[in-house]
Amino acid sequence: MRLYQTNILKEFSSITHAFTTKDGGVSNEPYSSLNLAFHVGDEKSDVIKNHSLLAKELNYNVNSLVHMKQIHSNLVHVVDEKDDFSNPPMCDALITDKKETPLMVMSADCAPILFYDDVKKVIAVAHAGRQGTFHNIVSNVIESFQRNYQSNSKDIYAAIGASIGVCCYEVGEEINKEALKRGYHYAMTQRDDSFYLDVTSILKVQLLTSGMLEENIEISQECSCCKNDKYFSYRADGITGRFAGVLVLN
Repeated sequence: MRLYQTNILKEFSSITHAFTTKDGGVSNEPYSSLNLAFHVGDEKSDVIKNHSLLAKELNYNVNSLVHMKQIHSNLVHVVDEKDDFSNPPMCDALITDKKETPLMVMSADCAPILFYDDVKKVIAVAHAGRQGTFHNIVSNVIESFQRNYQSNSKDIYAAIGASIGVCCYEVGEEINKEALKRGYHYAMTQRDDSFYLDVTSILKVQLLTSGMLEENIEISQECSCCKNDKYFSYRADGITGRFAGVLVLN
């Protein structure tokens, strides 16, 4: 199983985290092999097996895992006793201070983000596609840290995993106009007659605007579309699986 950790989060012994890749599961094409999503057409039994393999690798109880029915929103859900592996909430971010309660965000080009406050011992995950980013989901996550757990934004760390880069994320004129209207001109690139969007540049600005320190932010430089041999990519492959970011408070 090929997983990777971020420099910014692996220093903390109080959490376990990882971003997954395609490798290490049992799913067949076009979901091969470590697909973690139930909604993409893969065999349910294979997806459950993949989750079990990942849980064993990272040493957590798969039934305690909370993932999401992701809807490209900016909704943040505070994990409660009703949430478990078989009952995922409908949202695009999760937050908790509960120990041994793994949180998962799934992706196939959208930006998966892991958050950690080492002072208050609170974790969160977020799914930031274009819609979630344009509607500033990361600001809602930071506000949830502050409102629910009295976090100081300067104490929060954020790691953004592989996602589609400006190299590959071609968008239409309508989205270009929306980006400019929202003040995201710095995230737009024009090549010939085509427009390309840099989602992670917007996310970084939003995190900094929310009061986070730049040295507490780590952004993967890997493009999931360019590297669709390593990551699932909806833009590259259409019918495909989902890789994930996982974070648990030990």
